[in-house]
Amino acid sequence: MRSFVGVVHHDPGSAYGVSFPDVPGCFAAADTFEDVVAAGVEALTLWFEDRPPVGPSGMEDVRAAVAEELAAGAVLVLVPYVRPATRTVRANLSFDAGVLAAIDAEAKRRKLTRSAFLADAALNELQGRH
Repeated sequence: MRSFVGVVHHDPGSAYGVSFPDVPGCFAAADTFEDVVAAGVEALTLWFEDRPPVGPSGMEDVRAAVAEELAAGAVLVLVPYVRPATRTVRANLSFDAGVLAAIDAEAKRRKLTRSAFLADAALNELQGRH
């Protein structure tokens, strides 16, 4: 998993906008600051669907590159990006019996397999959508 530095702008009475200096043309908007990271995750996922991966710059490099925007009130956020591998891998995991029972019950309620439920939960946690 990599994290890209997003630059968040917000004018009173408007949505929060996030752009990525390392990913030209990738932009997202959110109604609240709390939703900026999730919107950024979605934007990065869509942007990388048909493009080769690029490496993210470090926080300090981005901070230097957007110093004027920061001085004008922008803020920086880290937005995680998990590149889909399009293949599954088997893993052997251990859980507390009570936790596993709760996972199985919730997976069944959602009509998911245990694996699908755990993969979705892990991705949500990694991408800050909990």
